[in-house]
Amino acid sequence: MSLFSRSWKPVFSRAWKPIVFPSGSVVPILGDTKIEEETLPDYVASRYYPVHIGEIFIDRYQVVGKLGFGVTSTVWLARDLSECRHVALKLCVDSNPKRSERETELNVYKRIEKSSKDHPGRNAVRFLLDSFDVNGPHGRHRHRNPLQRLPEPVMAFVLKRLFLALDLLHREKLREPSPRKEVDGRIIYLPRELSTPKDVGAPVPCDFGSAVPLDDGSKHTEDIQPNVYRAHETILDIPWTYSVDIWNVGCMVWDAFEGEHLFTGQDQELETYRGRAHLEPPPPSLLARANLRSKFFSATSALGSPPLEHREKFLDGEGRECFLRFMRKLLQWEPEKRSSAKELAGDKWILKHTN
Repeated sequence: MSLFSRSWKPVFSRAWKPIVFPSGSVVPILGDTKIEEETLPDYVASRYYPVHIGEIFIDRYQVVGKLGFGVTSTVWLARDLSECRHVALKLCVDSNPKRSERETELNVYKRIEKSSKDHPGRNAVRFLLDSFDVNGPHGRHRHRNPLQRLPEPVMAFVLKRLFLALDLLHREKLREPSPRKEVDGRIIYLPRELSTPKDVGAPVPCDFGSAVPLDDGSKHTEDIQPNVYRAHETILDIPWTYSVDIWNVGCMVWDAFEGEHLFTGQDQELETYRGRAHLEPPPPSLLARANLRSKFFSATSALGSPPLEHREKFLDGEGRECFLRFMRKLLQWEPEKRSSAKELAGDKWILKHTN
C-alpha cells in the first residue's frame, strides 16, 4: 500500500540488478548470548519479521544490512532496485491492532504531509516514500521506507535540524557476511559498523511510532519515553505536553556529546531516579502538582549527586559556559521554563557552529 506518490523515474533509466550476497565465512554468535532486540525487556521473537540479508520485498527493495532495532521495529539499509537508490526500510513488529504503533506512525506521516509548505522545518523532516504489508510466519508486518561522542560542529548541526523539525511538528500539531545469531531457525543480525563520516549530511527525524498528537484538547498523563530519557513530569504523574520533547533532546545531547547517560533511569523498586539531583532540588511549585510525589520524595530527601556543571569534561572557557547555558535551557525541572524548539534553533551555541 503506497501512501504518497513515489519519485518520478525516467522511462529509459536502467534498474539495478539484485546483489548475490556471500554465504560462507559467517561470523557466528553463541546461542546463549543475547544480542540486539533480544535484550529488550518485552522481547517476543514471533513479533519480529525474520529478515534475511539479500531478501527482496515486493520485487523492489533488497535488504543490504541492519541499521538498528527497537521495541516496535527493526530498520534496514535496502537497495531500491527500481529507483537505483538506497533507502531505509523499517519493518514493524506484529502488534495488537487496537494499539498499533505502525498505524500511529502512518497517521503522523499523513499529518506531516499536510503541514505548512512554508515552514523552515519542513525540509528537516523525513517523508514517507512507501508502505506495504508482508505476511510473516507469525503474522502480518508493515514495512516503511522512510569514540562514542559527537564533536561540537556535528552535534550543533544535527540539533539545529532537529529543532526546526520539532518546531514544525509542535506548531503543526556489503561484501562480507554480517555477524549473526541463529535460534530455532530465526536469524538475528548485528548492525554494520558505521564510522564518523567526513562530510555530514542533513539529518532528519523519522521514527514516529510512539508519537502522540496533542491537539485533541485532552490532558496526557500516560507513560511515555524510555526510562533513561523520561521527563520527570511523566514520572511524577503531572500532565505533560510538547516540552517533554525538549527534555528528551537535552538527554540525547548529553549522551552524544559527553559519551554517557546523564540520568540513570532506574525504577523506584530498584533505586530512585536520583539522577535528577544534577538539576538541584525541584521547586515546591512543581512537587505540588505531582500526584506521585510521595513515591519519589520525602521530607528528608538529600540530593548528593554532582551538579550538571561538574559532569561536563570536554570543554573549557567560554565554549564550556555557552554549552552549559544551552543545556540549562533544555533541562529544566518546570516544563514551562524549557525553551521552545524555535528558540533553541537560534541559540548562541547552535549558531556558533552552524553559521
